[in-house]
Amino acid sequence: MISRNDAVKFFVTLAFLTATVVSLPSSPDRFLKSTSTYLRSPDEPQEYEELRLPLPSDHLTPSCSHVLLRHSFANTINGPPFTAPYTPPSGCTSPPWSYVVLDLRAASSGDQYDRISALWLGGVELLRTSTAEPSPSGIFWNVRKDVSRYSSLFMRADLNVTMMLENIVNDVYTGIYHINVTLIFYEFNPIASNLKVNSRLGFVESQRSDKTPADLIIPVCDEGNRGFWFMIDNSAETYSKRIQMPSNTRRIVLELYVSFHGDDEFWYSNPPTSYIRTNNLVTGRGNGAYREVFVKIDGRYVGSEVPFPVIFTGGTNPLFWEPVVAIGAFNLPSYDMDLTPFLSLLLDGKSHEFALGISDGISYWLVDANLHLWLDHGSLNVEAGSRFYDSPSRCMVRQEEFEQLDGSFRVEAEVHSEYDGWARSSKDNLTTMVKSMFKIGSLVRFEGNGTYKRVEQRVETKRIVEVTSDTGNPVNRVVHQRTYPLTVITSTLRGLTNDKDRYMLVTNVSHALNETHSDGEALTQVFNRQDSEGWMEVEDHNVLAGEASTRQRLSYIDEFSCYSHTIVAANGEIAQDSSSDSCTSSSSSEDNTFTSLS
Repeated sequence: MISRNDAVKFFVTLAFLTATVVSLPSSPDRFLKSTSTYLRSPDEPQEYEELRLPLPSDHLTPSCSHVLLRHSFANTINGPPFTAPYTPPSGCTSPPWSYVVLDLRAASSGDQYDRISALWLGGVELLRTSTAEPSPSGIFWNVRKDVSRYSSLFMRADLNVTMMLENIVNDVYTGIYHINVTLIFYEFNPIASNLKVNSRLGFVESQRSDKTPADLIIPVCDEGNRGFWFMIDNSAETYSKRIQMPSNTRRIVLELYVSFHGDDEFWYSNPPTSYIRTNNLVTGRGNGAYREVFVKIDGRYVGSEVPFPVIFTGGTNPLFWEPVVAIGAFNLPSYDMDLTPFLSLLLDGKSHEFALGISDGISYWLVDANLHLWLDHGSLNVEAGSRFYDSPSRCMVRQEEFEQLDGSFRVEAEVHSEYDGWARSSKDNLTTMVKSMFKIGSLVRFEGNGTYKRVEQRVETKRIVEVTSDTGNPVNRVVHQRTYPLTVITSTLRGLTNDKDRYMLVTNVSHALNETHSDGEALTQVFNRQDSEGWMEVEDHNVLAGEASTRQRLSYIDEFSCYSHTIVAANGEIAQDSSSDSCTSSSSSEDNTFTSLS
């Protein structure tokens, strides 16, 4: 019997031999598993998971729990989000808490595409998530996220809880998503509060100079009729909200949530529009492979991010994500921008426009943000001033070369910015300097008359926040670095039965999220990498047959501890699952090279 690896190699070779016969270009796409495709046919519902690091609270005893919502999302397309009044937890220790954990449990059965979803409290986004594609026998999963940073919201009685999950249920798409969300509170414990373990899936929790959560959180969001996110369809659109800052604000951090869909779900693999037009291709997935989410205050650029390329469970090859989903699929990352240097613009008693947009974006992106504010409790007013504003320096090179369906497209970009401002409160007079840099290198290449596609992308980001006293003495220095390399290879072949409506895709995905965070002398590192390979037979967007495997390694290291978890899924089954708390030298060999930033 031929091995699966040999079969994959055979199909890759066959792709080149039959390239002139096939006219369908390879492309990462969104697929639906058919009833006969499921690699595993369990008698009972199967559990899906996204590999995550342990939360600091995992080994603690909760002081209480509070049900946030229970709802089933059936045919909710084009309808309003689920909304209910929020009531604070009763019989629970009052804040401060050591931790607050959001626990989401989901279940579904039938046939259904993956769906994007978000949860808000008073318009403040707590979680951006997506669903797995169910099976006829049913699946379920659990998302646990540390939401301690939102603690100032949880004792308020004037808020609504809102969840958006647009779903379609009919004769074809039968899957209903049943969602239960609970908040779990842990009594304040000074020792537990000092534990240095990450609190966001795959992302190191920023150890800020302010160890306590913000006093006030203000959303930068839409009205909530279709969810509180802004839906952005093109690069010319920006959405904004006017906000007046409390006059005693002494620190401000913007938290950005973003996800990408429609023609931009695989933005990192999009060729230029010129390639699509020249070849008369029937697709809207163009505009090249560069995207940048930016934030402006009163028209002035204050920060931007190249988002981590989350792959949803119907993406590229849905057999890859059964039952281990892609990095970030159940808990999409948010991105923090320290805006304290801009307090001098905001503390004038007037409202100011906070705007969000997508450079080079096409339809569609879902974006909103939360403003985390720390207040001066000893004064009604904070005095602030700006010392330095360096408009972002940008360097971008685009190269394209193609003949008919074959060619290559490169993008190299680098953006630097620096801001510096001071704030005098009743407590101290501090100057905050923020330096940011990100680099992106991208290659999209077509061969074999467009039937072989290779996508390579590497993003490096670095953000430094330095706080000094009025005498120039250092108070705190935080450096946060991330790299996320991505490789996606797809080869398109004729179907096994030579049916003109069927074709085969041989697919490979390798992606990672490596993160380093330093706060003074303390250093933490997270390495998270997935490698997937397989093939599938497709008719339209339905997967009829296939094989797949995914291997993932997640590791964490700081000055006190280590943790690693390796999992292998093959044809819908967990073939290996092991974890360890012992420290090895392997973590240091991970690819985590960053460009120096003085």
